[in-house]
Amino acid sequence: MILLLASNKDTAGVNIAQQIIELYRFKKALWQFEGYPVYEQKIEKKQVFLTFTSKEITKTQNIASNFQSPQPELIIFLSRHASQTGTPTLSVHTPGNLTSQAKMGGIPRKISISPASKMKKTLMVMSEQVKEQGLKYDVSYECTHHGPSLDIPAMFAELGSTPTQWKDTDASRIVAQSVIEALKDSTVYPTTLGIGGPHYNRKFTKMALTTDIAFAHIIPKYAISEVDEIMVKQCLERVVEKVELAVLDWKGIKGEHKSRMIEILKKLNLKMEKV
Repeated sequence: MILLLASNKDTAGVNIAQQIIELYRFKKALWQFEGYPVYEQKIEKKQVFLTFTSKEITKTQNIASNFQSPQPELIIFLSRHASQTGTPTLSVHTPGNLTSQAKMGGIPRKISISPASKMKKTLMVMSEQVKEQGLKYDVSYECTHHGPSLDIPAMFAELGSTPTQWKDTDASRIVAQSVIEALKDSTVYPTTLGIGGPHYNRKFTKMALTTDIAFAHIIPKYAISEVDEIMVKQCLERVVEKVELAVLDWKGIKGEHKSRMIEILKKLNLKMEKV
């Protein structure tokens, strides 16, 4: 079973969810969640449920305990995206906390399981549709950040970065289509760990859109000082696919951390590539 979840506090998440319901003819199930309707549809023979929560989407740490028969094999959070720049953006990322901080939900130093191939496919369709429709939106990976920190595969598909974009019907439709196309696609891509660079890593995004590589967890420059061997190992293990490579945004890693990161990766016997 696959679960799609949006918060009723989130304009963008609700709009994306409504697009999925309408475009793909989701029907009301015979049960509810937190008083909200649950919608269902079969996508490539997989049962997909869509529903809403009254919580902020980052605060849904216990969501899986509400769906145990069966437990979801994947949760996709449909969400708004906000940034200080206000740049119109469609993005994907895995939730979880790489550091001891958990200010936006989840558990300190615990990350969710990353569905790298599903994220890559979502990103690819976002990029294709933005170009086809001539929308002025950036498409980007975000680093692994905020809650929840789940023991099942989980990803965010986001629309941002201001209330204007959150209400954009064309953009919300693209996110909806991207999510469903990812669910239809069973391709497993060569998977890598990304290290370094900014919160929105253009280099890693370009690699994913121009090669067969999929990124799982991405450790940004600002978190590296707190990321040790234990955390890097967690980033390799908590991925649906086998991680075959670490790609380092070399200029996006402070000099004082470069040799430490190299030593950790060598100790974990992971191939490296600098970009």
